[in-house]
Amino acid sequence: MDFATWPWLLPVAGLAAGAVMGFVARRQHFCTMSALERHWYAQDSAGLRTWALAAAVALAFTQALDLAGLADTRASFYLSTNFAWTGAIIGGLAFGVGMALVGTCGFGALVRLGGGSLRSLVVLLVLGLSALAAQRGLIGQGRQIVVDDLAIDLSFAGDQSVGSLLSALFGADLRIAVAGVVAAIMLFWVFKNRKFRSSYGRIATGTIIGGVIAFGWAATTFAQQNSFDLVQIEAGSFVVPVADTILQFVTFTGVLPDYGVGLVVGVVLGSMACALRRRDVRWEACDSAGELGRHLLGGFLMGTGGVFAMGCTIGQGVTAFSALALSAPLVMISIAIGARLGLAYLVEGSPLPLFQWARVARAVAKGQTGTNR
Repeated sequence: MDFATWPWLLPVAGLAAGAVMGFVARRQHFCTMSALERHWYAQDSAGLRTWALAAAVALAFTQALDLAGLADTRASFYLSTNFAWTGAIIGGLAFGVGMALVGTCGFGALVRLGGGSLRSLVVLLVLGLSALAAQRGLIGQGRQIVVDDLAIDLSFAGDQSVGSLLSALFGADLRIAVAGVVAAIMLFWVFKNRKFRSSYGRIATGTIIGGVIAFGWAATTFAQQNSFDLVQIEAGSFVVPVADTILQFVTFTGVLPDYGVGLVVGVVLGSMACALRRRDVRWEACDSAGELGRHLLGGFLMGTGGVFAMGCTIGQGVTAFSALALSAPLVMISIAIGARLGLAYLVEGSPLPLFQWARVARAVAKGQTGTNR
């Protein structure tokens, strides 16, 4: 058997990669939502530094593979010449709010499912179906108008990577230099914290997850170069692949699972293996109708927002970032803003306290300012 043309190469590679991601993520509680929440409310940046380390490692490894011809990031949809800026903002905001309502992202929901969370199963089902609707259903019709028709054409640069844009601007190939500078700045920020430098478990987790993303680029590029079938170049995302996994379970069209489906299943199995090993399996369900409604809405917002933004916290925050896609920082800033608004609503009952003008307006209306006392 020729391994390069084995039809199950991609799903098996994705399964192995996902199992590694799921295991280490559960072992070290790797979660973007948790990292943001602890950074904002507990002044603990360890989780955020772990996530940034994963992105920096993925960037360094991916660009090295690209330079060696082992990864073709420019063939991925992340580097399309059409920069869908409206989708990045709208989708990122929606995904962030949904993430706050659920308490985690799509990747985190898969990790929790591996430990017995039935709430996460509900979220993933809604997320997957919403992603399908945003791709191919009625929501997709609106997406065409709001996102696709307003995209900015960057074909003058060849793709939308920051390196290519700067190269076109200055007339020299600056892609590797830009990648090196960005990776160095991120690694400096990550390791300037003395406490984090001694957090060997977190350092290993960020390094492994970043390495797995780079592996995904290499695996799908290898398959594309050796297959007679059309292969999507990807590395790791947890919105559309969740929808594809649902389709694989409910219908069969003769098309084998791709890398993304294998990755989704692998994360659940890897997390399950970690939970069983640590005797940490706990069946969890929603405690009330209100909690169920919040999870349903959160799953819908993440599925729809993830398609609009063309990725999630992993898909854009690590995978697209490793290709230096222009969309990555815009999506992640939008996700962070959405998550902050969502948390303010859950914790304080309204996102308005985030804005000083709103506080002042309410104080004036109630006659509670210093000049009225």
